[in-house]
Amino acid sequence: MLIRQGAARSSGKDRRLACTLAAVAGALNTAAFQAVGFFSANMTGNVSALSDHAAFGSWRIGTFYLTIVLAFIFGSSVSTVLINAGRRHQINGIYAFNILAEAVLMALLGYADLNLPAAYRGPALILGLSFLMGLQNAIVTRISNARVRTTHVSGMSTDIGIELGMLFDILRGREPGAHAAAYKTKLRLHVQTVLSFLAGGVAGVLIYRSVGGWLLLGIAAWLLAIALAGLVQVRKLRRQLLLSPPAR
Repeated sequence: MLIRQGAARSSGKDRRLACTLAAVAGALNTAAFQAVGFFSANMTGNVSALSDHAAFGSWRIGTFYLTIVLAFIFGSSVSTVLINAGRRHQINGIYAFNILAEAVLMALLGYADLNLPAAYRGPALILGLSFLMGLQNAIVTRISNARVRTTHVSGMSTDIGIELGMLFDILRGREPGAHAAAYKTKLRLHVQTVLSFLAGGVAGVLIYRSVGGWLLLGIAAWLLAIALAGLVQVRKLRRQLLLSPPAR
């Protein structure tokens, strides 16, 4: 899931990556809302809330919404810098290393959520999760050449509508049918991603209400397993290349 990039990736790998990380994003988004009343992955809603508070002069809460958005952007920027550095140094497992970094930071955030005083727990949780969602979204955007997003449900819903409209016109004979298979593949990807986000959100509410910050530690363990599986795959590919006979 975390090795091949761009056009070299199959639609199946895109779907598995999208569904896995969309479920993570959905769970964390609803967990943050349950905990402190803010969304960690919904930047559209956060910017709208910022506009609303700015319009009424509620600068204190408006500034916090701005900080959430900036944390998301900062996470995306950090992820991009790490990916670029990995590419320059030809580190094949750079995406797996990024997920590994997310897992470690998630575990630290889960520990903080379980141990910080209530006055500090809320801001640390929402800002930390927003940073991690920005980091994660940049990973999947870069590795898939923007075919996969894990937090942008509005964008994915738009894509679903476009693909349904195109397939409808193809069915009516108004558009050429040569691209029908491609539209069906993209439709399947986006529908499954949205459903995974939804399922993750439901699970996030139920689990966070039961165990609190242990949810973050559980997700950290899941991300760690994904990252380690990717690194093992990189090692196997490297070994195969070393053992393969040179081209004549």
